[in-house]
Amino acid sequence: MARIITNSKWTIQGKYVVITGATSGIGLAAAKELATRGANIGIVARNQAKANEVAAQIVALTGGRTTVDVFLADMASQKSIRRVTADILAKCQRVDVLINNAGALFETRQLTEDGMEMTWAVNHLAPFLLTTLLLDRMKESEHARVITTASHGHKMAKKGINFDDLTAEHHYSFPKKFIGGPTFRYAETKLANIQFTAELARRLEETGVSAYCFDPGLVSTSFNQNNGLLARMTMAVMKMFSRSPEKGAETLVWLADSDKLTGHIGYYYTDRQTTIPSVPAQNLDATKRLWMVSEEQIGIRRL
Repeated sequence: MARIITNSKWTIQGKYVVITGATSGIGLAAAKELATRGANIGIVARNQAKANEVAAQIVALTGGRTTVDVFLADMASQKSIRRVTADILAKCQRVDVLINNAGALFETRQLTEDGMEMTWAVNHLAPFLLTTLLLDRMKESEHARVITTASHGHKMAKKGINFDDLTAEHHYSFPKKFIGGPTFRYAETKLANIQFTAELARRLEETGVSAYCFDPGLVSTSFNQNNGLLARMTMAVMKMFSRSPEKGAETLVWLADSDKLTGHIGYYYTDRQTTIPSVPAQNLDATKRLWMVSEEQIGIRRL
């Protein structure tokens, strides 16, 4: 999909890392670990009190050696993402690593203020827009990295992304909403993460900005806890077979910090190894179509 790179002089120490979804789960684990390795952190979060608490934890963990900034945004709102990007650009003279980690699954069909289906908006359009708006600043670094949290769950989207139903009406219609429709919608968004990364890497060749995505595995987090009793019961059972957030964050930290990263840019990683994604994820025509559709949905054509 893309060229091979080796950043032999790369180190995360002193780099500025912007990360979404860092107030819990693997995002929090990654932010703490990267901070202990000398990175400065910018947390993008919706809840200011929770983000401030996490920032204080990280500062205390590093003995005050790390700078931690808090930026507020609702990742379901394009207006909010544009506003937080302006805040980041005003505050930060450099952005070396962008980690698109925030994600959600909604059991009921909801539309955002922009008219987008909620799971699609948060899991795909938010990282697409945030990355697009920060790219010029990232290109100013000698090297920079965009890392997006995908999932093995993308394999459930066996027919790929249904471009004829981007508001996901069929996933939430009877009887599909009772037999995993919302979960399959989530799978489409995780497939989009992989295809976005592949196309982003292709478009950024020779710019000094690299793109990667990864599968954290089945992780014990607070994910999907706000979708009713059945969802909570399902997640409780899954937690018995889950890895810790720290274990789930290992590949993320490695992608952000490794100075011996020789894998293919734009590829999908599991346990610090390149992994072949599903057949639909390798469909180049669908990947290019996704990019064009996403540009239309955010109203920006940059690359």
